[in-house]
This record gives sequence, structure tokens and C-alpha cells, in this order.
Amino acid sequence: MNGRRGRISREKFWKEVRWWGIILFFAAVLAIVLRVFLFSSFKVPSNSMFPTIEGGDYIFVNKQIPGPRIFPHFPKVRVDGKVITKRFKGIREIRRNDIIVFNFPYTNREKIDMDLNVNYIKRCVAIPGDTFYIENGIYKVRNSPGETLGYAEYQQEMSRKPDGEYREEYVFPHDSAHYCWTARDFGPLYVPKKDGRLQIDTINYLLYSNLIAYETDKSVTVSDGNIYLGDSLIREYTFRMNYYFMAGDYIFDSVDSRYWGLVPEDHIIGKSVIIWKSKDIETGKYRWRRFFRIL
Repeated sequence: MNGRRGRISREKFWKEVRWWGIILFFAAVLAIVLRVFLFSSFKVPSNSMFPTIEGGDYIFVNKQIPGPRIFPHFPKVRVDGKVITKRFKGIREIRRNDIIVFNFPYTNREKIDMDLNVNYIKRCVAIPGDTFYIENGIYKVRNSPGETLGYAEYQQEMSRKPDGEYREEYVFPHDSAHYCWTARDFGPLYVPKKDGRLQIDTINYLLYSNLIAYETDKSVTVSDGNIYLGDSLIREYTFRMNYYFMAGDYIFDSVDSRYWGLVPEDHIIGKSVIIWKSKDIETGKYRWRRFFRIL
């Protein structure tokens, strides 16, 4: 009898082990599906989005805006040195003033390359097809008069400061001979949209050469007053993807599209929706007042 009870106990034990193994397997699969297609959590390390988001905030990002992306060649992420992604249709497109998390595109100023280890969080202040400009510190989009873009209070503060204080030489497109743009007076800059056609000349190629090179994997050069894409002479270009202008709310200390340029659509991870946890960076103490704050 004791031997029989022992066998029954062992069978019951292994049956429970198998049962919990199945539960844990499906829980892991569900967690992966949720992370890839629905939500991810990110910790914000800086105050470039202050006061909307503070360093030490933990945020949930909704990947259904503009749609979840995958790496179709997984486990390979790069093919011929380039990160390849595929995006599924989401619940809606990105809108102005959405707070977006994206992979940083400009580790090297001379070219766009997706850095999967560096994530930025900024506010989208211009969407594909917009013409964006900054006039005396105030963010504006042509043909959208009166729309508030970004954090207006800091923009108004910048408009009251001396102009010379913001003539940074490293403002995009880093060519003061042709574009004397500053963080206080910037643009106008057309933000390309997918299938949008643009005339290309020896001046505006400075704004778009990185985008064209990224899409085509070919160099964009100037020779004898002509623009060449690889070996081919071009006078116009049709863009293959959408682009966005991203800016931090705390405009006095935010390295954003004013300094490095536009963000390609395939770099976007998703829209920030809620601060679910917050810890003070210096003290490590929880900031309960910021828990579950909707963005």
C-alpha cells in the first residue's frame, strides 16, 4: 500500500509540474505578445519633457499608435548593415502634440541609423505634410493658425530672451551659410510624407539628403550645380515613408529635431499614454503624486 501511495503521489506531483509548466509557457507567450503588439514600459532618465514628464517617471507606451512593428528577419535585426522593420496597421496615425517614444536616428550626424539601444521621448509638433517653423520662440505650423504646439509657457519665455542667446552653430541643418536658423527662429521646414514629391536643388538638399540616403541606401552629392543620387542625376524625389518633427517640452534643455533633424516613421515605437510609476532620480523615493498620471 505504501508503494502504491508513493506512486500516486509522484504521479500527482509530475502532473502538477506539467500543469504549471503549461501555465507559465502561455503566460510567457502572452507577455511577449503584449510587449510586441500592445504596450511597453520605459523609464525616462532626463527632464527634457519637464513639466509634463520628469526624470525618473516610468511610462507605458501604446504601440497601437501608429501600429506595432516587428523585425521580420528575427533573430537577425540588421540586413546588409541596416535595421529592417515591418509595421502593422494601428488604431490611428500620430497626431500633433502626441508624446512619442522612438529610437534615436542620428548617432552619426552624417547619416541616419536606427540605434535600438537608445530611446528618446519627445512631443511630436509637426506631422507628415506639415510645414513647421519657429517664429520668435513660438512653434507654428503653416495653415494651422492658433494651434498650440508643445509647452507654450516655455516658448513664450524664450520669445522674451535676447535673440543672440540662441544662435547655436549646431542647429539643424548645420550650415549657417545657407540656413541661418536658430532654436528661437527656425524654418520653414517641410516635413515629408509618404509618396510626397519634392523638388530638390543645391540648397534644400541640405535638409533632405540624409532622408533620401536612408531610404535608398545611396549617397546624395552635388557636382557642378547638379544633385546626384548615386550616379543618377535627380531634380525631384518621391519619399517612401513619413517623417516627424519632435521637440522636448523643456525647450531650454532638450536635444531634439531643432538640432538633429526629422525622425523616420520606422524609428517610432509608440505613443506615451500614462505614467504608471515615478521615483526621484536623486533620492530614489517614490513620487506618489505622479502615479497613474494620464499623458
